[in-house]
Amino acid sequence: MAKSNTDGFRSSPSCRLRLRPISASHILAPAIDRSAMVISETVSEDELWAAACLRVRTFNELNPSSYNIQDHRRYLAEREFEALKERVSGKREGFTRVSCVNATLPLSQLSTSSEDFFSACKFSDGIEDRVVVGSLDLNQCRWLPDEIAGTKPEGFSVDFARAYLSNVCVAKELHRNGVGYKLIEKSKVVAREWGITDMYVHVTVVNEAAKRLYMKCGFEQESAEPAWQARYLNRPQRLLLWLSLPTS
Repeated sequence: MAKSNTDGFRSSPSCRLRLRPISASHILAPAIDRSAMVISETVSEDELWAAACLRVRTFNELNPSSYNIQDHRRYLAEREFEALKERVSGKREGFTRVSCVNATLPLSQLSTSSEDFFSACKFSDGIEDRVVVGSLDLNQCRWLPDEIAGTKPEGFSVDFARAYLSNVCVAKELHRNGVGYKLIEKSKVVAREWGITDMYVHVTVVNEAAKRLYMKCGFEQESAEPAWQARYLNRPQRLLLWLSLPTS
């Protein structure tokens, strides 16, 4: 059985928008060649599929002894892939624009000690095989479903000047390599290109690692989810963090 991530956005599987379950990892992360890392937006279906596989692997804990675990994992990835394509293509109601930002590394530069991860999250860019090692969505919208809405900016500009980060994840094998920080910094660049002035992200109250990362990136707390709402949605209480982006 799959176990829902406590930092995840919970709705129907076909339209879920998850938040990164950043936490201190006990895995000794190998050093990587950061000069070989590419952080970019993608519309390539092969890369979107690899990102969907990483998200399923990150946000769902599957019992290795479960029957047909590979089939179940693929089923979850297919649903995430279709939902991701729908959002990126602009077909999801309530979203002005959505971009999938990925961090990728050449397959040749990664250890073979986690072949299951590399084979699942691998794609070809036409030149070489690469692996999606981190991913997030940048959502230009007023609010995310079932989440606290931001308050900035006010007035008519809210429809095009506010954005939210969601589905932020990094492969557990590569924690503590600065991948999450680079993803968020890239999302700031994309947001400014869109004319975004105010960016938000949700994080659970108890997730200290995530809060440290977002604070390092310049976010500050704007509000907290009411305790009754968290109980009603059967999830840990969340904080809403805000970042003001400089205008050019």
